[in-house]
Amino acid sequence: MILGGGLLWGAIVTVIWMREQSARTHCNLAGIAYALHCYHDEHGRFPPAFLRSPDGQPLLSWRVLILPYLEHPELYHEFRLDETWDSPHNIQLLKQMPYAYKAAWTRYVDVPAHHTVCRVFAGRGTAFESCDGVPLDDFPDGSGNTLLFVEAGEPVPWTMPEAIDYDPAEPVQLRGLFRAGFRACSADGAYRFIKYDTDQLFLHNVIQRNSGENKPWDR
Repeated sequence: MILGGGLLWGAIVTVIWMREQSARTHCNLAGIAYALHCYHDEHGRFPPAFLRSPDGQPLLSWRVLILPYLEHPELYHEFRLDETWDSPHNIQLLKQMPYAYKAAWTRYVDVPAHHTVCRVFAGRGTAFESCDGVPLDDFPDGSGNTLLFVEAGEPVPWTMPEAIDYDPAEPVQLRGLFRAGFRACSADGAYRFIKYDTDQLFLHNVIQRNSGENKPWDR
């Protein structure tokens, strides 16, 4: 009985591991990266982390701004871009979250309905540093050496104007959907998997687009 129970538990663990590996490999990050680059092609820069009102009030997330390039132009045009994400009108659109923003694996993280962990960094040196958006020619370290967005951090409503606050002087502490690390995408559209035990210096270097440091991803 003990042996049989051990074999059964081993089989369950193997199935969970295989499903997690599949979720890690078959991801939707490429579609989001493509949409961000389409936005860049049309506007000459990436979107800001969030849309602001003329007086500087945060309104809507970058995830709303790229909807036309995620094949959701109708949903984009339903938003009132001059209102906050939780205005009486815009909050009704929260439940229409595109599939691309959904968590592929939720065994270790509680992701509420209509929430996402597709997030960007905002702060000095990041890809979303500017309130107006950053052009690709302002990535002196190279687009392949700079993170564009990650699948990590606390789940947030997908339309909410937020970002992961980045401070070069503070440690980077992120948790993702998987046991070993979190998924990310560099500004050239390449898929990355970053382990939790990655050293802090490397993390800071790849979050910043102008660190001036060598960034060997094969580490």
